[in-house]
Amino acid sequence: MGSMSTPAPRRSSSQRIAWPLVAALLLISTAGLDRGGAALAQAPARARAVVAGQVLGVAFVGRMVASLDRSLRFYEALGFVEDPAVDSSWHRDAALDRLFGIRGVEVRTAKLAIDSNISGQPFVLYLRELKGIGRRRLAGYPPWEPGATHFCLFVPDAEALWARLRASGMLWARSWGGRLIAPPGQTRGMLAYITDPDGMDIEIADQHLATPGGAVRSARPAGPGFNHIGLIVLDSDRERAFYGGVLGGRLLTTRAPWLRGDFYDAVVGGHGNILRFHNELFAEAAAPDAHMHFEMVEFQNRKKPVRDARISDVSVGYVGFEVEGLDALLARARAAGAKVVSRGGIVRMADGSRAVLIRDPDVGAFLELLEPPAG
Repeated sequence: MGSMSTPAPRRSSSQRIAWPLVAALLLISTAGLDRGGAALAQAPARARAVVAGQVLGVAFVGRMVASLDRSLRFYEALGFVEDPAVDSSWHRDAALDRLFGIRGVEVRTAKLAIDSNISGQPFVLYLRELKGIGRRRLAGYPPWEPGATHFCLFVPDAEALWARLRASGMLWARSWGGRLIAPPGQTRGMLAYITDPDGMDIEIADQHLATPGGAVRSARPAGPGFNHIGLIVLDSDRERAFYGGVLGGRLLTTRAPWLRGDFYDAVVGGHGNILRFHNELFAEAAAPDAHMHFEMVEFQNRKKPVRDARISDVSVGYVGFEVEGLDALLARARAAGAKVVSRGGIVRMADGSRAVLIRDPDVGAFLELLEPPAG
């Protein structure tokens, strides 16, 4: 368990509204725009030599849904575009069964994409609906639940998106009052958490989000698109050792102060949260010179045992990393405490790629390690 500082003394409501999250979000949105240069210069100098078994980049996120059709309508409203080349009809997939450690299941899959606002290249989201297996519906957990995941979208006009989602009956807001939260000193709502139809979190941020007084004047404005992936952790030291030491992420900064205040609470719909952020940088698999944040969020006062979950359950998310030297990387991950979900270990997929599903050693987050076919 990472060391925890004593909570800051209480201040008035206006004083407790803090700016570090806004500054952090703007830095997250712009750090990769310089193709990794300035951001990586701030990171600790980990060995950059090629090793046997390594992550090449973060490639996709996946979500297990109750109704593929309903989820497609929602994500398309956010700006994702479905790939028509992927068969979304019900079928059996023996390789996917082995990958997920299940048997005899029928699956519907949709592959969607939206541009990364870091590289401008498409970033992929997989949605999967299963039948033929008992599935628990795990929706209803708060966004600070250990093991919960989210991703962030920067949008051209958050208020317009909010209105469209509300009008279509697809707005499930986490934030105070179900509204976009205005940063201190501003009147326009620009940031809030929402959920998809199955209760999985998405952070919506207006691309014009900015800090007051020119705190980050040199940063270029963020464009719209997929910005970062987030995970709620229990032991940030253990997670940094795994995602950094084993998977090769580069820590953006060693500074991670405990934060609290109305702004932090309002965005996620909480009260009295005390939290801190650790960001590991990973290359994008589709654009290796661009780097995306893998945001580990630790809540000082929300620690509890991780809920039991299976990859086949509704409202479970996972992250996909493209790798080379999968056998060696998997061996290191297992030695660090990762658990293998896939039946029989590494699975040969229909396209010739090799993949394995594991759970991280802290909160059991699901991770797919995917090695493309040779050549």
